[in-house]
Amino acid sequence: MPAVTVEDIMLLPRIAEPDPAVAQDRPVLSVTTAPSAFEGEGFPVRRAFAGVDLRALDPFIHMDQMGEVDYAPGEPKGTSWHPHRGFETVTYIIDGTFRHQDSNGGGGLITNGDTQWMTAGGGILHIEEPPEELVVSGGLFHGFQLWVNLPGAMKMTAPRYQDIRAGQVALLSSPDGGTLIRVIAGDVAGHHGPGVTHTPISLLHATLQPGAQLRLPWRADFNALGYVMAGSGTAGADQRPVRTGQLVVFGPGDVLTFSASQRSDGPSESMELLVLGGQPIREPVAAYGPFVMNTRAELVQAFEDYQAGRLGTVPARRTEVPAEPHPGHDVL
Repeated sequence: MPAVTVEDIMLLPRIAEPDPAVAQDRPVLSVTTAPSAFEGEGFPVRRAFAGVDLRALDPFIHMDQMGEVDYAPGEPKGTSWHPHRGFETVTYIIDGTFRHQDSNGGGGLITNGDTQWMTAGGGILHIEEPPEELVVSGGLFHGFQLWVNLPGAMKMTAPRYQDIRAGQVALLSSPDGGTLIRVIAGDVAGHHGPGVTHTPISLLHATLQPGAQLRLPWRADFNALGYVMAGSGTAGADQRPVRTGQLVVFGPGDVLTFSASQRSDGPSESMELLVLGGQPIREPVAAYGPFVMNTRAELVQAFEDYQAGRLGTVPARRTEVPAEPHPGHDVL
């Protein structure tokens, strides 16, 4: 870690230091620790949003940190075919390789800094799995999957697939060169990431060197979350301690502050952050398993449509669709 690096960070565009006379630091509202679990066919995850009120996460629904795990030969695992409706999945791979295929014709391999953005919309079937050569060889695997909600008026939109390569992300530096920022989607201080979103969001991966501080301009109308994927440090102007596997929820304002520890307390020398936020949708959420809708009646309809085969057809060269939807994530 990380997958995308630069030889000379000082050559990158720099984010301007927020003006302390007018900028308002966002306070830290909560720090929670992600519990560990297993997903799909048995790969380890951390449930980043566990225990956090959905109103604080809006427009996000769910996020898993997948790994970091060093598989032995024969151990890499994925998921079986399963349906989705009503939201978007964002899969960001830091280390390793993952294969995606869906019933709408989208898919491919992502590796080392790549992102796959799937709009499930009105309904889709898909599968995520390591390629056969990785299963045979084993190796390092680390990534994230984020679920981004869609407003009610767009839940039945046509499915869409985006393949975002590592070389397409916007690379930025903090004013002192102590932080490398990779903008995957949205706008950060006027610099745009390649991800095209139905719901307005910003998503970035920041690497803070030991002792570095990052003061990040942030849209006042977005919520703001920071997840520590490696290392330790502090969050907010009041320097709340944070470490690997913890999620920070920020309050109102227009600046996010993070500082990395001077000394590493784990295998990573740097502090690795996933920073994200978006424009809250502020609609009722009815979510169960692979579906995220507005009402229970819409959930029932989604299950009936899936069972009737109206969410797509698995290509013949793949395994058959399971009899029941992949249990996925129950966020009710």
